[in-house]
Amino acid sequence: MAVGVAVIAALAAACSYAVAAVMQQAAAAAVPESESLRPRLVLDLLRRPLWLLGAALSVLSYVMQGVALAFGPLVLVLPLAAMDLVFALPLVARRRGRPVTRTEAVGALCTAGGVAAFLAVLPPSAGLVAPGLGEWLPLLALAAACLCVLVPVGWRRPGRVRTALYAAGAGVMFALLDSLTKSAAGLFRWHGTGALAHWEPYALLLAGGTGMLLAQSSFQAGPLTISLPVIDTLEPIGGVLMGAVVFQERLGTSWTLAVQVIGALAAVVGIVVLGRTQR
Repeated sequence: MAVGVAVIAALAAACSYAVAAVMQQAAAAAVPESESLRPRLVLDLLRRPLWLLGAALSVLSYVMQGVALAFGPLVLVLPLAAMDLVFALPLVARRRGRPVTRTEAVGALCTAGGVAAFLAVLPPSAGLVAPGLGEWLPLLALAAACLCVLVPVGWRRPGRVRTALYAAGAGVMFALLDSLTKSAAGLFRWHGTGALAHWEPYALLLAGGTGMLLAQSSFQAGPLTISLPVIDTLEPIGGVLMGAVVFQERLGTSWTLAVQVIGALAAVVGIVVLGRTQR
């Protein structure tokens, strides 16, 4: 039952985020580039009804993903949540007034098939409910180091490069956010409001706010077909690695791990194909 809830909630989160990303990118693209990475960008977007509707769907997506993480491990939930680009595909095509092409269909099939192969051999894994601070510190330091490189370089490189680098930063922060969400969900599930005495819920807010600002700056800097594939690649890969390292969740062994690697590569290829065909 728990696995079923996690799967359904993760797919619902992916669908909600796909619709939200299309709406938010359409609104953010109309904002002047000079507002990139500035709080004024968010203030401007808050005055746009389309962006607000997308933001509401993003919140719904986050809630559904939190439910999924409360019932299932990161290594199960995040590959399913990465299916949002497949859900976004027909929406982007409709927005541009054209049908889904054969190449796009192949990309979607690679993504869905790769995720299915990865999950088909995934062993049952409970992992830790709430890792200690010692397990978190190397991960937090690595995430901070990534931002210190990606953001300054992106600031100096306009256009598609900026879009990709900001999206990479957003992907890293969203992977961290997913991990913190799982830890906070476990704390609330077992300790109720006593979870507020721990640091994870507050770090979660910081990671979420930083990730949102980077994602919106990426949407504003260039097309969704660049930013969303980057986010959809880095977030699940980073989240799965965090699940294995920090939460001690199990991946496959021997031949099953080989199947998972092949499945992950197929999914990444599918995401890249979808991104390139929609530029």
